[in-house]
Amino acid sequence: MTEQKIQSNKIKELEALGYYVLKLIKTNKNGIPDLLALHPDKTIRFIEVKTSKGKVSKLQQYRMDELSKYGFETEIHKG
Repeated sequence: MTEQKIQSNKIKELEALGYYVLKLIKTNKNGIPDLLALHPDKTIRFIEVKTSKGKVSKLQQYRMDELSKYGFETEIHKG
């Protein structure tokens, strides 16, 4: 399955749980996760989507760790 299809499925899954989901395409910070999911209960999740064989780069892991330090939930979702 392609990363795009995995992202699409993850977006549908999150929206079914009540999240408002944004696909982050171009930001001012390289390595930022693919998806930003916002829930009415104030939960904010950043999700990096990978294929089953995909690997998170060092920069992506750095950004995930950085976001976690700010108190945001982070996740690596493999399809």
